[in-house]
Amino acid sequence: MNTISTTAAIALLFLAVIVIAAVFLYQRRRSHRLQSRFGPEYRRTLEEVGSKTKAEAELEAREKRVKRLNIVALNASDAARFASRWKTVQARFVDDPKGAASEAGQLVHELMSARGFPMGDFNRRAADISVDHPQVVANYRAAQDIAMRNERGEVTTEELRKAVMHYRALFDELLEERQQDQKVGFTHHLKVQ
Repeated sequence: MNTISTTAAIALLFLAVIVIAAVFLYQRRRSHRLQSRFGPEYRRTLEEVGSKTKAEAELEAREKRVKRLNIVALNASDAARFASRWKTVQARFVDDPKGAASEAGQLVHELMSARGFPMGDFNRRAADISVDHPQVVANYRAAQDIAMRNERGEVTTEELRKAVMHYRALFDELLEERQQDQKVGFTHHLKVQ
């Protein structure tokens, strides 16, 4: 009887070690996948929430939320129209930096809306953008910060130039996605309107 209970205890201990190792391996792979996907946004979220578990849960929640959205690629004529409008914004900067920076933000907002991003509060938009565009979401946040300070009259022309550049990074990323998908010969999770 003693041998059976000792054998059972050893088997249970061995099983527990296997389960713990599997959980550890799963968590490690999950962390690596999220770090690879979100890049600098992973670190920013970790710093913001203060816990690796909470940060990773937040990033996974973003992925699930964005997966449910109907994000679409622009058709060629809409993409050309947006590109033309961007050129007008850039040309306007020389004569009216404040107006051009404001218009650049509005144009990015319109492009996001045309692509199907929900246009709720800024933090939610930035979180949604971070799922597929983690390298440029920091630009979006920086541009928004400058835009808010611009409304209070607290920015220089150089800062306005930087805001337009930040908006441009996101604008290009959102506008070019359809062309990249066609070059590679596959469709991401996008549908053409």
